Amino acid sequence: MIDNRSAMVRLSCVIAFAAAALVSGCATDSSLLGDGTSVTASDPTRVTQSGFLSDYGRLAPVSWTQGVQCWRQPSLNAKQYDKVLIARIKVSLKPGQQEAVDPTDLKMLTDYFHASLVKALKPQMQVVDQSGPGVLALRIALTNLVPTDVTRSVAGSVVPYGFVAEAGSGVATGRPAGSTPYLGETGMEMQFVDGASGKILAECRDTEVGRKYAADLDAGAAGAAQTWANGYVSAFQGWSYAKNAFDKWAVLTAQRLAALRGEGATK
Repeated sequence: MIDNRSAMVRLSCVIAFAAAALVSGCATDSSLLGDGTSVTASDPTRVTQSGFLSDYGRLAPVSWTQGVQCWRQPSLNAKQYDKVLIARIKVSLKPGQQEAVDPTDLKMLTDYFHASLVKALKPQMQVVDQSGPGVLALRIALTNLVPTDVTRSVAGSVVPYGFVAEAGSGVATGRPAGSTPYLGETGMEMQFVDGASGKILAECRDTEVGRKYAADLDAGAAGAAQTWANGYVSAFQGWSYAKNAFDKWAVLTAQRLAALRGEGATK
């Protein structure tokens, strides 16, 4: 009980700090908002099974991040790959979603995800546009794409004390803490393929949901306020959480490949 009370006090301080920044206009400063990778949370209950991957039964939670499910060949030697090919991102959405998303938005989102992957991977691997020896090909499908209902997000914020109910609604509805039922969610399935043989080397899937009230209380007041402010601002833009998820996946992919190509990695 004491721990919960302490956490609520810390969160209140964070919200006050971030709110002051928002009111003063500082929330548009990239130094406050950061890269946005902390304002979405993985939700294992919403992972997809679109048919894009070869075997969903062998996917399992990983130890190097929360929520993501993966499998890889035990014999995989990532050091033999010094180039990466990011294949054209496919879209295989749930029934009814394809028609609900504007084609222009789809192109914008896939282009954004591709660019985010290039940015994250380029420092360690040459990004190429053709398969071949030494090339690791990434095949990706967007399998769940729901924009934030901005109207409901605004309504939840302007109602007196509405944020109190909203902030606790995530856990109450079975969603990650800090999320609400009307926030965007984004699902992805990814396959890693040998560029010469076409052999499947690894597969992963994840679904990220937006967190309007996100605060990393272990990151200190400034870090927690940065996360909270970014999550809050994203709640008023239809596709911001999708972009946050893309950035998060790009960073995780680059970090994981760096670990596998380095001195060792955990399973």
